[in-house]
Amino acid sequence: MTDRDLAAFGAHSTAEQVLHGIDLTGRTVIVTGASSGIGVETARALVGAGATVTLAVRDTAAGARTAEDIAGTTGRPAPAVEALHLDVPASVEAFADRWSGPLHVLVANAGVMDSPQSSTPAGWESQFATNHLGHFALALGLHDALAAADDARIVSVSSSGHGSSPVVFEDLFFRRRRYEPGLAYAQSKTANVLFAVGVGQRWADDGITANACMPGGIWTGLQKHWDPEVLAATMESAADVVKTPEQGAATSVLLATAPELAGVTGRYFEDCHEADVVDRIVDGLHGVLPWALDPVAADRLWDVSVALLDAEARSRG
Repeated sequence: MTDRDLAAFGAHSTAEQVLHGIDLTGRTVIVTGASSGIGVETARALVGAGATVTLAVRDTAAGARTAEDIAGTTGRPAPAVEALHLDVPASVEAFADRWSGPLHVLVANAGVMDSPQSSTPAGWESQFATNHLGHFALALGLHDALAAADDARIVSVSSSGHGSSPVVFEDLFFRRRRYEPGLAYAQSKTANVLFAVGVGQRWADDGITANACMPGGIWTGLQKHWDPEVLAATMESAADVVKTPEQGAATSVLLATAPELAGVTGRYFEDCHEADVVDRIVDGLHGVLPWALDPVAADRLWDVSVALLDAEARSRG
């Protein structure tokens, strides 16, 4: 245990700062979506602290450039780069099959936001497929590697956007209701939190914990589907609460590494602290809605997700 006070960390802390005094030598980490945004800074900080990191990315060329940059800035060996398409179950399976040895940390960071309506070949709405089902399948495929680490952690990167919608089990893929990009995103982000709750319910005895987090307000490629005028207005009005990518990565890195959080599972964090449960998101950024922490909904989501993945696998023979 390092001699630290977690209360000293907050909204302005960086990933590097929360890792001060922590040596991750010998620990293996996967960061999804690690070729852009906060994923890059999450990986950079973990590599800098000595972890052996794999960048799981859609674009391996971008991943290779990121790996080279991380090596140059940290003075450490370049992280490995592996292809991963979270909305393609066969890609997720192949990634998990290629993995060997214990896995200490899985940072489920990749995501899409407010994208136009589209579906995977299995008929899954794309935001839910990428943000939740892909990471869920990845964790299932890596379960034995996580269990082999004995004290493994999963970090499920969610968003305050979860406050706009629970998981609508009766119409997960917008087949009966009008598609709204923001609601589809919100549902997937609620699912990210419920997944962490589900891991706490099902995998604690395997030595695996999981927590969800809200990185904060950060301008990255995630907002590429926003109307430019809306984006410009939002950036101006929220200028005083915007974080840098290095600050946005801090809560993920804290959950992935802090000795003080050993055994903590199934919770939702923001600004390096556990969030308050609220009846509406405060200032558009803070708090967690009860529906995201509901153990009954978490259990149902787990079973539904397994059934969807099993059906898709059978369809491929």
